[in-house]
Amino acid sequence: MPVYKISINGNVNIGVYIYANDKFCLIPQTTPQKVINVIEEALKVPVYKVKIADTPIIGVFITGNNKGLLLPNILSEDEVRLFKRICEENNMRMHILNSKRNALGNLILVNDNSALVSMLIEDVDLTEIEEALEVKNVEKGFIAGIPTVGSAAAVTNKGLLLHPDTPVNEVEKLAKFFNVKADVGTVNFGSSFVRSGLVVNSNGAIVGELTTGPEIVRIEQVFGIAR
Repeated sequence: MPVYKISINGNVNIGVYIYANDKFCLIPQTTPQKVINVIEEALKVPVYKVKIADTPIIGVFITGNNKGLLLPNILSEDEVRLFKRICEENNMRMHILNSKRNALGNLILVNDNSALVSMLIEDVDLTEIEEALEVKNVEKGFIAGIPTVGSAAAVTNKGLLLHPDTPVNEVEKLAKFFNVKADVGTVNFGSSFVRSGLVVNSNGAIVGELTTGPEIVRIEQVFGIAR
């Protein structure tokens, strides 16, 4: 299936607003139906309209894999109840991380095998992250010297796309760490923070509308997405 181009309320930084795994996709409540239809076609998962702390920037605050959803401690009671229901419907665990940092989507890069955690996250939170997401490996680190590792890359159980300044030896190391194929790339006509313009799972991908043909080809190659 092809990689689909979308925007969210006119914004091409779709990764800021959307979270997806192989079981579901979370989108802002104001997302129009025509965009929802495209997301469902691309990612082949059910879509839920949610908010985090009464904001639409879901991709910034949420991280997780196919085993667990990791949420910041800034949710309202109604939001907590909704996320619990979503996770129960999809046979996943939900965990609220009581960290001083709440932009978990920017700070944690994770698939079903491993989690790379920003140096900004305290060591005391690492065991909690490991248990909530049921990953074999948890390490703190950088990507191309960038501490916000969740914004500098996108990973699934099939591939890993990294910030274009990531050195070759680091690409190889992270490929082994996550146990996937890895390469560098950009989105939205040269944006280096690939997660800002890319939402991907094992079924397909959506990208910001400014993403070019060559950028899409790289995404297809890395994540094994057939046209």
